[in-house]
Amino acid sequence: MMLEIRIATDQDEEDIRQLMDLAIEQLQVGYLTDEQIEASKAGMGLDRLLIDDGTYFCVVEDGIVVGCGGWSRRATLYGGNHSAGRDPRLLDPATERARIRAMYTHPDHTKKGIGRLILETAEAAAAKEGFAEIEMAATMAGKPFYERCGYVVESEWEDTNGAVPVPLATMAKRLAR
Repeated sequence: MMLEIRIATDQDEEDIRQLMDLAIEQLQVGYLTDEQIEASKAGMGLDRLLIDDGTYFCVVEDGIVVGCGGWSRRATLYGGNHSAGRDPRLLDPATERARIRAMYTHPDHTKKGIGRLILETAEAAAAKEGFAEIEMAATMAGKPFYERCGYVVESEWEDTNGAVPVPLATMAKRLAR
């Protein structure tokens, strides 16, 4: 089975939403309480602007979306269309960091290199547009993976979009140019 990465389209939206819900519900177990997992849905999810900007990717295996994620040249650090604190302002590559956004892998397809494929594709695209650094809001479940990929924790904090606070970490990396 071959993994294919491609830019997400409008036609992928429902598959992406289903994948996100499944990943939140299953991959956060052991890192968050049941209440925090449910609250995560208020702060996480699909940001349509990523698809519109052409900076969001789907990883497909045998015609099925098994991973998604991307990067952004906009100021919003994390969250979906429904999340508070969104900022669509374009970032200045000379002085600001690009963003890694909305990384999700289907629970049945972890440990296949999907996350790394998305990260490497996103990092290369951001560097090509002149960004020297990139950052993200990482979940506690994702934090060890991102550290293995060269990201460094700058701060840990809590998202308060949901009914209970959910821990997140701001992580950053210098991009190869």
